[in-house]
Amino acid sequence: MMDLPKEFLNRMKNTLGEEFSEFLSVYEREPYRGFRVNVSKISPDEFFGLCGRTFEPVKWCENGFYFDDGSPISGKDPRFCAGLYYIQEPSAMSAAGLLDVRRGDRILDLCAAPGGKSTQIAEKLGGSGFLVSNEYSPKRASVLNENIERLGFSNVIVTNCPVTELEKRWVGEFDKILVDAPCSGEGMFRKEAAAVREWSVEHTEACAVRQRKILDSAAKMLADGGTLVYSTCTFAPCENEELTDAFLKENPDFELINRIRIYPHLQKGEGHFAAVLRKRGEVSHKEKKAGCTAPPPEFVEFVNENLTKFDFEGEYIQFGGRLFLMPENAPDIEKIKVISAGLYLGDIKKNRFEPSHALCRALRADAFKRTVSLSSDSPEIQKYLRGETLSGECENGFCAVLADGFPLGWGKTVDGVIKNHYPKRLRLF
Repeated sequence: MMDLPKEFLNRMKNTLGEEFSEFLSVYEREPYRGFRVNVSKISPDEFFGLCGRTFEPVKWCENGFYFDDGSPISGKDPRFCAGLYYIQEPSAMSAAGLLDVRRGDRILDLCAAPGGKSTQIAEKLGGSGFLVSNEYSPKRASVLNENIERLGFSNVIVTNCPVTELEKRWVGEFDKILVDAPCSGEGMFRKEAAAVREWSVEHTEACAVRQRKILDSAAKMLADGGTLVYSTCTFAPCENEELTDAFLKENPDFELINRIRIYPHLQKGEGHFAAVLRKRGEVSHKEKKAGCTAPPPEFVEFVNENLTKFDFEGEYIQFGGRLFLMPENAPDIEKIKVISAGLYLGDIKKNRFEPSHALCRALRADAFKRTVSLSSDSPEIQKYLRGETLSGECENGFCAVLADGFPLGWGKTVDGVIKNHYPKRLRLF
């Protein structure tokens, strides 16, 4: 069995009483593994058909499922690369569901990397409203953006800022906010040995101080009548119930709607906590900004030559030569460090347009004038994912390489040779 900290064990024994021995036995078993079908691209039944098998559902997430070693679920699976699913610890799927996301919502995910909860929220938005996904660490923000891009969402703004900077800019801006706070990670001891090594009573208390500052900032950015979900993957009361109780006592304009705990000896998942808080007051509807802006001519020319349709709406904005389509009614991003201002369309270079990988991933197969369709178990698709050149009968120009009918990335055909435009950072070597 794992060598767990004595102080941690004593607290859990006092908390769980007769259940403690059952809880302790969990650490002799392997953790559960899960994934979420990306329902913005494919239904669970359709996905099962591609895999030739079904999966056990996660009861608190309608598109979440468990998988084992014998399944095809893998970060190297072409269907994963095509954004058809997201690998996520099962209990971590619980918090986003508590937000009760509705189409058109204005949502902030304040501690968003690596992107499991953000992509879950974006699925529920269904292309409407907008989501701002923020991550303080630049390296983790890059991973967050990559996952949002891989799953093909067009209405997500990715930022890389301290929360204290955001609260100055976005007072009362959001209908719903998720704070999946950095924590001591007690609920992940089975999965992450580093969490065990770094644990101490002092560490949990330091986490609680940081978490409270983040929660206070989030509260300022929530609109009247809005919902805030605070979550952690730890068992420590000072980071969970005690923290939210103290917050509610000092913020009478908030009320507690619900609190949940997931224990690994009672549910099929690791440890998780979530509290649903609501800000009192009437829900206000912000006035919509002026209509959509016109696209630059270079992009229009690219669309006419290579796509059958492009029906996304929003505000076209440029940072240098990089062109983005920002969601309608999005918050002001001036003086905010932005990784992606919505859908990254591509680059304008010397009066021509070079499409981004994100654009390919946001489109459906029928939006392309030229496609190369490959089976996910074919040698050709492995060649493509390694960055190799393909051959095939396709008209000259940009084409979409499809995995089982779903866009995987760009190619560019020149006289029967398909040059590989799959990003180098994503290639499987």
